Amino acid sequence: MPNRILIVEDENDINDLLARIFTAAGWRVNQAFSGTEAGLLLERETPDLLLLDRMLPGMSGDELLQKLRGEKDGFLPVLILSAKGTLSDKVGLLRLGADDYITKPFEPEEVIARAEAALRRCGKRPEASGGDVLTAGNLQMYPQARKVLVKGQELTLTVHEFDLLFLLAGNPDKVYSRESLYEQIWQGGYYGENNTVNVHVSNLRKKMRAADPETEYIQTVYGIGFKFGAFSS
Repeated sequence: MPNRILIVEDENDINDLLARIFTAAGWRVNQAFSGTEAGLLLERETPDLLLLDRMLPGMSGDELLQKLRGEKDGFLPVLILSAKGTLSDKVGLLRLGADDYITKPFEPEEVIARAEAALRRCGKRPEASGGDVLTAGNLQMYPQARKVLVKGQELTLTVHEFDLLFLLAGNPDKVYSRESLYEQIWQGGYYGENNTVNVHVSNLRKKMRAADPETEYIQTVYGIGFKFGAFSS
């Protein structure tokens, strides 16, 4: 079955170009030209990947992304397409729950490669020891359902947040460098992507702290990276 993508871009020429690129690569393409139209299409069918422009009429790309992540739809990979490429823009979108970021102008090969990498990441579940339920302190993880409970409260995690937590919790007290985490979770070459890893770890900590403020689950090992350990704070 071909991969399904929803392209959300208000400029007709760019939208049609992207549609031709993905169609030629064997994807099944659906197109939307505003954030509002995309929201309606997503209510009817969930694609395998969302390619989302930021500057859209009606509901902006940022607003649509925030709405999606607030509706427990964290496992839909979202690639952001934007003419803005500053560090603050990228960090802000990662905090909202974007999985990757493509800056205009773009090369067709890069778009396809990033889309395929996002799907691989979505389908990948890092290996961990133990059975069907991974338990550590007040944390319970159900890898088959990709469900996380902290003190009985279910957390809404993105694909990368889940995979990061599962990798760390499945190997307690093992210290992972930022380089190692990026290569295992994002499955790409590491080019000093400290901000990407740091932002996702920060997001995880905030969500877990909201459910269990007395426990620090992810420890920073200064000068190296991170490790898991359910220690009381």
